[in-house]
Amino acid sequence: MKVLLVEDDTMIGENIQIALEGEGILAEWVRDGAAAEAALAANAYDAMLLDLGLPRKDGIDVLRGLRARGNNMPVLVITARDTIAQRVQGLNSGADDYLVKPFDLEELIARLNALVRRARGAVEPVYRNGEVEVNTATRQVMAGDRQVILSSREWTILDALVTRPGAILSRAQLEERLYGWSGDVESNAVEVYIHGLRKKLGQQFIINVRGLGYMVEKTA
Repeated sequence: MKVLLVEDDTMIGENIQIALEGEGILAEWVRDGAAAEAALAANAYDAMLLDLGLPRKDGIDVLRGLRARGNNMPVLVITARDTIAQRVQGLNSGADDYLVKPFDLEELIARLNALVRRARGAVEPVYRNGEVEVNTATRQVMAGDRQVILSSREWTILDALVTRPGAILSRAQLEERLYGWSGDVESNAVEVYIHGLRKKLGQQFIINVRGLGYMVEKTA
């Protein structure tokens, strides 16, 4: 999952980013409304965590602009604006959910996962292929009756593939999931993690489409 985090408070932003990345969620963090709009114009995200009291451009204006452009990406508002009228304004402006500061990071992650699952149309967030079962909500991977332990980056690759079964993801797309805006991309990182996943899940679980990228089979 790739998330845009819009938060001007350094301490809050750092804590959220660390918590998300600890769950294998790629969080790209900007600190004002204008930077948020630039990021949204240049990149695609699975969801946005949006503070409202932002420098340069208010979060409500960012949200309204997003919806006016027809972008239905899930938005979870995180803010200190806690009156009923302010919550109603946020929801009426296009927010999918609203979390008032201070909040528990576990609740934030749970709400974020729920919004993304709903947007993807996943009633049950489980992918099954043969003996392999991947639960994208709990991050539990089973091969038969054996639980498979993955590294955070192996999970990032697997999550990207199983949430879009049948779709071919290029090496560049998978690198973006792994590293985001970071320029420190290891040249063979995707191949290394794919190799590790195949050893744990079976050589045929991840399909290499020559010249295009990787995919997992779309099952009934």
